[in-house]
Amino acid sequence: MTQAIEATGLVKDFGATRAVDGIDLSVPAGTIYGVLGPNGAGKTTTLRMLLGIIDPDAGHRTLLGESVPLRAAHLVGYLPEERGLYPAMTPREAIAFMGALRGLPLAEGRRRADDLLDAHDLGHAARKPIRTLSKGMAQTVQLLGTLVHRPRLIVLDEPFSGLDALNQGRLEALIRAQAADGVTVLFSTHVIAHAERLCERIAIIAGGRVRFEGAVEEARGRLRPQVRLGTRAADGAWCAALPAGTLLEGGVWRFELPDDGIEPLLKALIAGGAGIDTLSIERPGLHDAFVAIAGEAVARDMAKPAPAEVAA
Repeated sequence: MTQAIEATGLVKDFGATRAVDGIDLSVPAGTIYGVLGPNGAGKTTTLRMLLGIIDPDAGHRTLLGESVPLRAAHLVGYLPEERGLYPAMTPREAIAFMGALRGLPLAEGRRRADDLLDAHDLGHAARKPIRTLSKGMAQTVQLLGTLVHRPRLIVLDEPFSGLDALNQGRLEALIRAQAADGVTVLFSTHVIAHAERLCERIAIIAGGRVRFEGAVEEARGRLRPQVRLGTRAADGAWCAALPAGTLLEGGVWRFELPDDGIEPLLKALIAGGAGIDTLSIERPGLHDAFVAIAGEAVARDMAKPAPAEVAA
C-alpha cells in the first residue's frame, strides 16, 4: 500500500451550509502530512469523514486500504480537536483505557502506559488524578493514549492548540519519532510554521475546497526567490539594470531573482559603480506560498487564534 488515505470529491452539507465542497486528498504511507486552513475551513469535517466518524454526502475515501474506514479503526490513533479525559482517572489507567477501545488488552495497555509515561518524563504522575495535572501534561497523556496500541496511522486535529512552546516542541519531536518508525501522521493546523517544520506534503483548504495539494517544496516553488541588495550609492545609471518591479525599502533594494540568475546583474552593478554592501537571496517560506495560493484574507484568518486558545 503506497497511499494511507485517498479521498475523491468529498462533500458534506450541514443544512443549507456546505462545509466541504469536493475535496480530493492523497496521503502517502509513512509521511507527515498537514492539512492547513483557517478555523471554519472544513478541516475537522474532512478528517471525520476520512476516519468514518461521519459519512460524506458525496465522494469516496479509503483508509489504510479499507473502503469502509471503520474497519481500519484498530489501526488508527485519533486525537480530536475537543480534548477530553476523565478527571478522576490516573494517566496510567486513561492510556490503558484508550488502548482497550482499540482492542488492546488492559494489562498490556497498563504496561505500555508505564513505558510511555516514563519515556515522556511523566512517570511521577502515572498514578495521580488527571485533574491535578497541568494542561500540557494532560494533553500529553491524551496523545499517548492515541499511540498506545501502536497504530499505523495517527490523525491529530489541531494538536498544538493551547500548548506552550516547550510542549509544542515535545509534540513535534514525538511526531517525527513516529514517522521515523514508518507511521503515517496526518494533522490539521491553522499555524503554518508547524507544517513548514514537519510536513513533507500538505493540503491547503479554504472555504471547504482544496486550494493546493502536494509537496511543501512544490508550494514554495510557486514563488521565485527574493533578492535583497544593499548599495553604497543611492542612485545612478546602474539603477536601469535592476529588474522591473524592484522596490526600495529602508535603503535596501528588493526584487525577484532574475530568470538568468544573479551574476549578469552583479556585473552590471559593479561596472556602474553601485558599490555592493550586502546581498542575500531568500527562498520564499510556506507562509509566502500560502498567501499566494489562498490569498491575504485567508492568511489573516489563519493568524487568528482558535476559540480554545482565546479561552486559554
